[in-house]
Amino acid sequence: MNHRLFTCLAGCFVPLLLGALPAFSLQAVDRPNIVIILSDDMGWSDIGCMGGEITTPNLDKLAVNGLRFTQFYNTARCCPTRASLLTGLYPHSTGVGHMMEDHGKEGYRGDLNRRCATIAEVLKPAGYRTYAVGKWHVTRHRGPEGPKDNWPLQRGFDRFYGTVHGAGSFFDPATLTRDNTQISAFADPEYQPQTYYYTDAISDHAARFVREHQQSASNQPFFMYVAYTTAHWPMHALPEDIARQRGKYDAGYEPTRQVRLQNQARLGLLDSRWEPAPPVGNWEAQPDRRWEAAGMEVYAAMVESMDRGIGRLIDVLRQTGQLDNTLICYLQDNGGCAENTGRSGTKVNPEQARADMPTLPKLAPDALQKQGSIPQQTREGFPVLMGRKVLPGPADTYIAYGEAWAHVSNTPFREYKHWVHEGGIATPLIVHWPAGMPKKRRGQLEAQPGHVVDLAATCIDLAGATYPRERDGLTIHPLAGVSLRPAFSGKSLGRPTPIFWEHEGNRAVRDGRWKAVAKGPGGRWELYDMEADRTEMQDLARKEPERLRQLVRQWETWARASHVLPWIWKVEYTPLDASAPASRP
Repeated sequence: MNHRLFTCLAGCFVPLLLGALPAFSLQAVDRPNIVIILSDDMGWSDIGCMGGEITTPNLDKLAVNGLRFTQFYNTARCCPTRASLLTGLYPHSTGVGHMMEDHGKEGYRGDLNRRCATIAEVLKPAGYRTYAVGKWHVTRHRGPEGPKDNWPLQRGFDRFYGTVHGAGSFFDPATLTRDNTQISAFADPEYQPQTYYYTDAISDHAARFVREHQQSASNQPFFMYVAYTTAHWPMHALPEDIARQRGKYDAGYEPTRQVRLQNQARLGLLDSRWEPAPPVGNWEAQPDRRWEAAGMEVYAAMVESMDRGIGRLIDVLRQTGQLDNTLICYLQDNGGCAENTGRSGTKVNPEQARADMPTLPKLAPDALQKQGSIPQQTREGFPVLMGRKVLPGPADTYIAYGEAWAHVSNTPFREYKHWVHEGGIATPLIVHWPAGMPKKRRGQLEAQPGHVVDLAATCIDLAGATYPRERDGLTIHPLAGVSLRPAFSGKSLGRPTPIFWEHEGNRAVRDGRWKAVAKGPGGRWELYDMEADRTEMQDLARKEPERLRQLVRQWETWARASHVLPWIWKVEYTPLDASAPASRP
């Protein structure tokens, strides 16, 4: 690359005076390529390097040769996390405080607003090529005719392959889009694998964009956003991947969770002072343990497929000589998902056995799959089935893995996607950048709290880009995060403000070791010492009322300034009364 960023990592100046500056920071370093990989609906413990039994050798290798942030956070839900990641703002400031509906309030429009700038919009003027692959899900306008003002190419990306909507079949995804045109996976002249599987398509297009970039724009760095739908429901995977998991979860929820707890203790991820959240789910009481185990088998197969695809992307970076100076970040959009989608047999079809032959008209190869998350049928004409009479995995099923397995995914924490207790918001963050990270930091754990809003600030910092103050006559909200670069060399992030959350009335604030958190719009505030009790089992609200009041006042100030309030929930938010007991309902 010709565009060079002459920089020393934080803390290099004193060693320079002492004549002991590490060799890697003496040199003029090319501005790095940046790849952010986001997975969907996965828990803190699912991948191998975070204690999971699922085989993820490529992510584990990134961790061994990189850095793991152990207290990194998302926003507890898919769309808000994506909005925050892409812009460096809290989600309400982007207009995506909830999902993809317009609730008539500035923080809840269901569409990225024009007072935010995406990473791609900021890096592109600085000379970066920009690519997006996978799930977009930050606009309510998902139809093939648009409007498209918040589709990827209109928000700074040069190329896009993926889905505009948030969920759907892995074998025939709705809203599949190449650049600005919606397509059918079965009438796409550019990509015709023997078996179409969306996870593989995402991986293959990410690798393709790297190869094509090297051929046509090798003098420029690139930014790539790779957003998998793994392992969001439905539990869909290729038969050979499912077969490798058969029998692994026959012992049930708690034995699997205990293995993860043991692994986490061995890896230094689990403090002996923390009391793991109590078990969820009674395996012996399950009426169909084969069906219940199958949900987790398919989930594991989905994760392993994603990891293999990440390996293919890494291989292409290595083959093109770009791996060492590519910052790779891996994280997840929320915690494990306890939603019951497809487990009761309602919504699409009642519980029924699979037919031997298609019972519905076939879809033409160029027909677009039904808009929305749940298709009515497969392209061959099989109805999509739900419930316990059908094992998950194939294209004609639509089933989630359920609350008890989600609790295992979130080991050792409590709660799930939607909630802002640790089970809902804790994500691994793996950072890999050989050219920009001291060797002594490789394989280390980084305990400084971080948040998805920090990723944009990090990208802008490393790219030497200028964040805009205004655009088209509108003031752009200032970045809410901080650059993570100091932590790459073991330095303090110097975060000037606490970290904040709100989703569906669930709310939290984290300041250093202290976290205040509440469930639901009417729930009382709880207080936890995250060093001694990150699993949130010992509520200190009554013991530390003044500390709790200070945290809640900070949250309220943020909420008013960030368009969280007025919120859209039926229960009106009542400010904390300083004279009332801190633990009042």
